[in-house]
Amino acid sequence: MSYAVIRTGGKQFVVTKGNTIRVPSIDAEAGKSIEIAALLTAGDGATAVVGDATVSATVVDHGRGAKIVVFKKKRRKQYKRKQGHRQGYTTITIDSIG
Repeated sequence: MSYAVIRTGGKQFVVTKGNTIRVPSIDAEAGKSIEIAALLTAGDGATAVVGDATVSATVVDHGRGAKIVVFKKKRRKQYKRKQGHRQGYTTITIDSIG
């Protein structure tokens, strides 16, 4: 299999062997190997398999993204609210698709 579409953290990612991607936070230590079983489809261009494969990946590190500013305002009403947020992520490297 040369590619796979996986779902983790409520998002979908197209991955190939050797890819390094950032996904929403996963509860695993850095350096550990994980299996992502929620596989939607996998294939090599000519054939596709739906649902019967798994993807193994290694957790590289954890971090937090850039700050997102949430600003609410109502004009002419003297209403302003400012709130910040940083989303956590996990960097993983895809080891194999099988």
